[in-house]
Amino acid sequence: MTKVTKIKPAPGDYAPYAVQYISLVPGDDILETLHSLRKQTVTLFSGRSERDGNFRYAPDKWTVKEVLGHVADTERIFAYRALRIARGDQTPLSGFEQDDYVRSAGSSARKLSDLVEEYEDVRQASLALFCSLDEEAWLRHGVASNNRVTVLALAYLIAGHELHHRKILEERYFPAIPRA
Repeated sequence: MTKVTKIKPAPGDYAPYAVQYISLVPGDDILETLHSLRKQTVTLFSGRSERDGNFRYAPDKWTVKEVLGHVADTERIFAYRALRIARGDQTPLSGFEQDDYVRSAGSSARKLSDLVEEYEDVRQASLALFCSLDEEAWLRHGVASNNRVTVLALAYLIAGHELHHRKILEERYFPAIPRA
């Protein structure tokens, strides 16, 4: 691991809105955090039923399965951005509309266990990418969604975005699921 993976990104290394995610990330070792979060998230979903996976706490909210699918899709997009920027690609990268992705993903029609497995695979791929980077690559910056961002910030965004949605699951979804 390089020393740069043990610091947090600085303001200016990411869009101002991203502080809501980056501030959620504990510690200062992003590789260890991503590894640890994988274990925690799998544990959070272990023992959950299909009924739990199909639960939404309000009619206009995503199901638990859709939330997990969204977390995996967003990680893929952020890791792709990190790959492009780490390799020196300076092409501005477009944004994405999360609601369109969720609608098209079909996550609610899938088994919860399959979505958990997919999440694990996506995280493993992200970790493989991030573990392969040298210090210079971590500090490279590019443009995504019309904002300057570094590879380091993208790794923190993956972790913080996941933590944001886990908090919503733990506070709004899981306590509200009716028990049979």
